[in-house]
Amino acid sequence: MRWEDVSVGDPGPGEVRLRHTAVGLNYIDVQQRSGGYPMRDFPVVLGMEGAGVIEEVGPDVVGLAVGDRVSYCMQRGSYAEQRLIDASRLIKLDDHTTEEVAAASTLQGLTAHYLVRDLYKVKPGDTTLVHAAAGGVGLLVCQWAKHLGATVIGTVGTREKAALAQAHGCDHPILYREVDFGEAVRDLTSGKGVDVVYDSVGKDTFDKGIDVLADRGWMVSFGQSSGSAPALNTARLAMKAQVVTRGGLYYFVKDPKARARNAAELFGLIADGVLTVEINQRYRLSDVAQAHTDLEARKTTGSTVLTP
Repeated sequence: MRWEDVSVGDPGPGEVRLRHTAVGLNYIDVQQRSGGYPMRDFPVVLGMEGAGVIEEVGPDVVGLAVGDRVSYCMQRGSYAEQRLIDASRLIKLDDHTTEEVAAASTLQGLTAHYLVRDLYKVKPGDTTLVHAAAGGVGLLVCQWAKHLGATVIGTVGTREKAALAQAHGCDHPILYREVDFGEAVRDLTSGKGVDVVYDSVGKDTFDKGIDVLADRGWMVSFGQSSGSAPALNTARLAMKAQVVTRGGLYYFVKDPKARARNAAELFGLIADGVLTVEINQRYRLSDVAQAHTDLEARKTTGSTVLTP
């Protein structure tokens, strides 16, 4: 990655020029940079999430004005001080939501939303397994699932991460480097298994995750930090009528009305203190290479914000 001066230009029809005040760091950025999600056009500006202030509005933009504070996600190009962006992709921020919190939680928070409120609707009495429970999405899923009445089991790599997850709604953190998480889950559930697994890890956890599902349990795959999940023979699921699905945030936020509704619920729960956004790392945007190094080395917890 290189930090370079480029011309931004003027917004075209339906676009605004946005000055970033905070940019979110997400594992999808690492995967795009490293080729996990191939890109066709180079050079490319990475970054899928940001927040800031509108500086110029192009023709045909409705409902937004210069000076409005906004955030967005799933629109590559946030590693920049300024950018042009489709106005229809923006979320107007309320007075209670800071730009830093928005940059740390729009992508991760809306991911958590579709995981627990849309794709599999967590309900009171459920038992959930959350992999990477001390990460940005993991902490939000733990809190949200707990708020909805679930018992939350989570996997983490260190005792420090276990304490962090437990402080954010994880009833039973499992140190996966010290114990077999499959055996631990079976012990915690008296052999029944869990109602849903939220798996952002992929290759290293997928098979064992299916093994710990309860009857009619759901495996929700939404990432692949360890590599792609292995191929699955669906006959394996028939024994317990289980479900495997692969989530994708884009399909839950591409509709403007749904995106606005989900964001309002997310930011409302943050404002009410139901969800806490842990911004545990801050870097200058020009130091984003170091941020990627730390994220890949699993040195980070919670959310990370880059400041232009």
